[in-house]
Amino acid sequence: MAPSSSKTLSPTLHLGQTLSFTGSPFTEGAEAARHENAGALLVEGGVIREIGTAEALRAAHPAAKLVDHGAALIVPGFVDAHAHYPQTGMIASWGKRLIDWLNHYTFPTEARFAERSYADEIAGRYLDLLLAHGTTSVCSYCTIHPESVEALFSAAEARGMRVFAGKTCMDRDTAPEFLRDSAQSAYDDSKALLERWHGRGRAEYVITPRFSPTSTPGQLQALGALWAEHPEVLMQTHLSEQTDEIAWVKSLYPQARDYLDTYEAYGLLGERGLYGHAIHLEPREHARLKEVNAALVHCPTSNTFIGSGLFDMDGLTKAGLRVGLATDTGGGSSFSMLRTMAAAYEVAQLRHHPLHPSALLWLATQGSAISLMAEDRIGNLAPGLEADFTVLDLASTPAIAQRVAQAEDIWEALFPTIMMGDDRAVRATYVAGRQML
Repeated sequence: MAPSSSKTLSPTLHLGQTLSFTGSPFTEGAEAARHENAGALLVEGGVIREIGTAEALRAAHPAAKLVDHGAALIVPGFVDAHAHYPQTGMIASWGKRLIDWLNHYTFPTEARFAERSYADEIAGRYLDLLLAHGTTSVCSYCTIHPESVEALFSAAEARGMRVFAGKTCMDRDTAPEFLRDSAQSAYDDSKALLERWHGRGRAEYVITPRFSPTSTPGQLQALGALWAEHPEVLMQTHLSEQTDEIAWVKSLYPQARDYLDTYEAYGLLGERGLYGHAIHLEPREHARLKEVNAALVHCPTSNTFIGSGLFDMDGLTKAGLRVGLATDTGGGSSFSMLRTMAAAYEVAQLRHHPLHPSALLWLATQGSAISLMAEDRIGNLAPGLEADFTVLDLASTPAIAQRVAQAEDIWEALFPTIMMGDDRAVRATYVAGRQML
């Protein structure tokens, strides 16, 4: 998908409803959100310069180019905090639990990424699917092949997107031989990719051991050493997704106190750590994650699709843990963060703690940005942030429109789109101020 050819250097004033955040709805309630029915967003040089009422900003900037989105809602671009872009082509594969699912679907698919042309094809397709669904940033696992990382960062660079990614590392015989590296090559390849890409444009490298069952202690130690050498980057992995996975980890690491300890023992626990799933945490794990201020990533469509369990959003957020939201493509069954928000609502309902629409939108935007330590750049509509935003049609289908017609406030108007919306609800997607959709 090519960016819009229109010039974006001069100030542009986007008119429409706006929704931004001054805090977290988990601590401040819906009052943490700021809604303007007749709002405006001033964008210049790829950055948000001002946000306010249309009347005030039009008066203050009479020469600005106007883009009128009518009654549509301008929200921060969605931020997907955990995904596997190589699994794009195998999304919605039928059945199986995690371990069988990996062996039957995931690993054969990932083997194809040794071929750079194939990696380029999928990377471009994947990012275009994200943009079509209003997602402007993603944190993705790649494969063991450096080519897969090069492909994703190159595709993101061409589109101007802020993307977080890293080479997935696996050297244990629990992974198929055709998808194994080694402790040394994992360190060397990751370091070379980090030095080539981290901080280049909007690229951010992430050290990426897949999870402890597919890494030897030597590989985890090597990646822990790399993280110690580069504490400015993120580290991502999986934690306590399924009960049979946890039993597997304990059999492979009998000396470990718990699953988290298999990372902690090798220097892979820290504030810039991202731990996907985290459904079945033990008390010590919960306490240590909180103590180091690590981030957890909730993947609700994946957790229900693969039958993993119900994430404890209420308990973890009340404890003060940072939580992001993610599709977990392709274990997750949708590229859409709207569908992901709906699934998060459904999971929370099953745990008897329903989430307000403000909390759902916050999780998909600023909450995920905070989990990625990137809230100073993305995830909100505020002066100084990068101009990544999505324009939502709140009446995109007849079913949604008839419900919205009865809405008495912005939350009643937005919630039907969260629950029933799809890519038809995304009227436009902007990346660094450029229209991509």
